[in-house]
Amino acid sequence: MNMNDPKPDEGLTIAGKTYRSRLLVGSGKYKDLDETRCATEASGAEIITVAIRRVNIGQDPDAPNLLDAVPPSRYTILPNTAGCYNAKDAVYTLQLARELLNGHKLVKLEVLGDEKTLFPNMPETLKAAEVLVKDGFDVMVYCSDDPIQAKMLEEIGCCAVMPLASLIGSGMGILNPWNLSLIIEQATVPVLVDAGVGTASDAAIAMELGCDGVLMNTAIAGAKDPVRMARAMKLAVEAGRDAFLAGRIPRKFIASPSSPMAGRVA
Repeated sequence: MNMNDPKPDEGLTIAGKTYRSRLLVGSGKYKDLDETRCATEASGAEIITVAIRRVNIGQDPDAPNLLDAVPPSRYTILPNTAGCYNAKDAVYTLQLARELLNGHKLVKLEVLGDEKTLFPNMPETLKAAEVLVKDGFDVMVYCSDDPIQAKMLEEIGCCAVMPLASLIGSGMGILNPWNLSLIIEQATVPVLVDAGVGTASDAAIAMELGCDGVLMNTAIAGAKDPVRMARAMKLAVEAGRDAFLAGRIPRKFIASPSSPMAGRVA
């Protein structure tokens, strides 16, 4: 075995398709489409989430089209239901997205509880997930970090669960790593942190915990230099994944010398 050539990461598989990048990025909050394009390229992401209610992907032929900056020929477009507060609106929004994207099945479901916290409304999320799965969608779902409800979403048939690390856009990082670990331990579908990432170390921690990926928008788009931050996030996700695969040393309350004492010269 060549010690300088570790076994490569097998990639992130969602709904039967494998992606090299475990970083998923949003497309909102950039100053213009050129910055969106440059940051997306720097991130190395292959899945780009799009708020159907807020971004033009062809609904308005007279307005700039996001798909000119992040073309579906290069990226997997992940329509989401940002701005929906009930199951009915969320289902309708994704059915519209399917028409706009020529039968596209992979979607991100998020049903929000209120405008202040943007915390997920889990009863409505569960209701919408059930309808969408039955309608043939491949559903990635934004949810609370409740292991019981995450398992319920998996049992409904969602292809990935996406618990929040902290409130959307807050930049507070991972506030409850223990709940995330419980969700990861029981899951048989990919688990991706969604919401709350603020900087590269947050992304690395999520991956070190064993998450399959990280989705972010504000942490990149809201940075002073979005393109540089996008590159930093790419490296952080890769580093965190490598650290997880390598296996960290156990935490101990005693010191352990770096140089072995056995066989010392004097």
